[in-house]
Formats: sequence, C-alpha cells, structure tokens
Amino acid sequence: MGKKYHVYGVGNALVDMEFEVSPVLLQELNIDKGVMTLVDEVRQGELVQKLNGQLCKQSGGGSAANTMVAISQLGGQGFYSCKVANDEAGRFYLDDLRQCGLDTNEHNGDGEEGTTGKCLVMVTPDADRTMNTFLGITGNLSEQELVPEAIADSEYLYLEGYLVTSPTAKAAAIKAREIAQGAGVKTTFSLSDPNMAEFFKDGLLKIIGSGLDFIFANEAEALKISDTEDFSEAIAYFKTLAQGFAITRGSKGSLIFDGQELLEISPYLVEAVDTVGAGDMYAGAFLYGITHGMTYSQAGDLASRASSRIVTNYGPRLTTKELKSLVTS
Repeated sequence: MGKKYHVYGVGNALVDMEFEVSPVLLQELNIDKGVMTLVDEVRQGELVQKLNGQLCKQSGGGSAANTMVAISQLGGQGFYSCKVANDEAGRFYLDDLRQCGLDTNEHNGDGEEGTTGKCLVMVTPDADRTMNTFLGITGNLSEQELVPEAIADSEYLYLEGYLVTSPTAKAAAIKAREIAQGAGVKTTFSLSDPNMAEFFKDGLLKIIGSGLDFIFANEAEALKISDTEDFSEAIAYFKTLAQGFAITRGSKGSLIFDGQELLEISPYLVEAVDTVGAGDMYAGAFLYGITHGMTYSQAGDLASRASSRIVTNYGPRLTTKELKSLVTS
C-alpha cells in the first residue's frame, strides 16, 4: 500500500509581513541586508511601526511551510507540524494551512497562551530579501508537535534549517529524523539561510546526523557550511552529508547530485522583483516531482521553472493555477 502523505514537513509557523523598502532605509534602521536576523518582540514592534506605510501583504509563512504549500498546490498530499499560539495570528495561520489542503497537528493552538511568530520581510529594488524574525511561540516547538504515525505514513520527511536556532526545535528535528529513518521514510533537509550555515553549523550537523537522503542549499549556504570558497570542494563535502543534494545558483541554474552523477539544471532567466521563497519553492516543486514519477532531471527542471516564476511575484507563493500550469507532460 502507498503512504498517506508524500511529504511530512516540520518548521516554524510565521506570519509573513512583507514590505517594500530602500537600502537606505535598511541602513537607517540598522538592519543587516540580505539575511535573516532574529529579533525580540519589542524590536519587531518598533520596526512594524516605522515600516507600516510600506506594507504590501500578509500571509502564512515560514520556510518549510512555503515548501509544503507548493507541494499541496501541485497536487501532493502533505502534513505540516508547527506551533502557534491561541491568538489572532495563530488562528489566521492554521486556517491558511487548512485552506491550502495541508493536514497539521490537531492540538495546535488549543488554548496555549503566547504570541504567534512573525517575520518582517523587507524587499529592496534589487529583489533581495531581508528578514527580521520574532519567533514567538514557535521558538518553543518541540517533540510534542510531532505526530510519529504521520511521519511513518509519509514517503519523505522535510526539515528546515531554521529549526536549529531553538534547542527544543533542534531536538524535535533530530527526533523526527530518527522516527523517519526507523520507519524507512526518506529524509530531506534545507539549510535555509547563510546565517544558519555560518553560525549554527554544529547544530545543523547534529540534525543531519550520520547522513540524510537529500539536502537543499543555495550556493552561499553550501560554501559557508563547507568552510570553503571553492565550489568543487563544497560539492565534495556535500557528498559526505547526504546521498543526494541540490544546490541552487541563481542565474547560473542549479546543480543536482542524484547519488551517482552531477546534473546541471538550466536556469529560466527572468526579471526578478522579489527572491522571497525561491529556495522554498525549488524544494517544493522538486519534492513533488520525485514523489510523482519524475526523474531527478525532470524534477529539477520543474523546480527551476517554479522558482524562476516565484521571483517575478511579490511574496513566497503563486496561485494554484499558475503553479500547476508549470507541470508539463
């Protein structure tokens, strides 16, 4: 019998608030451009007040959540474990997950007080994205949010690298991997952000353990975790971490290792306006592809097309119709 879910994801639940800003404003607000920075609730509140006039949109987010939504939109079955509070943002988030067709841990938001996490996504005219994140209650994500029977009933487990910033979330990621490996479920992981690879390498390696089935990274993340500026050295290092991997390289396309050979995936050159969610979309389209009969090359091509399309939009999602139109026979 087939598994109930194509992919079981674990990640932070964050309500994304997206703003259009100038590099000058980022400097004035003393914000590091192009990376994700964790901030406290007070600092985030101050930034919201100063940025409010530039607010573009608000949506359910979080790296792995974006990936899982893409899988569901394409027609896959997904389960997403996360943690929200019993507040307006938390209820908004869970409703959004369900409307996207994803199952989630049912005890989510059942009366636990706190603040649901929020991510301020600041997009500059060069299409770069800078994030200031207050994790809120998702910083307490733990093994309690896992549903072991749903993990075992999935073809793939997908974990996001941002989980490494919280001790309890890191422990949950390790536990999820152990459950998956014990049940014969394939394990996949995204490094998520250059800062994760630079400042949390030891934690990432603990999540990876003795090796995973597949890892997603962009070139900057791959070089950081490999402690090198030589891309070929990074490729060799990744072969020690996982049986397969995909490294995205922006306008250079991407490189996939299928366990035996390196596959060059061509880019689809577009005029980017917002790179938020490009890596998340790549992972979602790729995982959909390999769980629906595609070869690694075919799945990589779909992922390349989907991620190139997402950067022409503001925000980390496409409409279901637009995303599905990218799947060619």
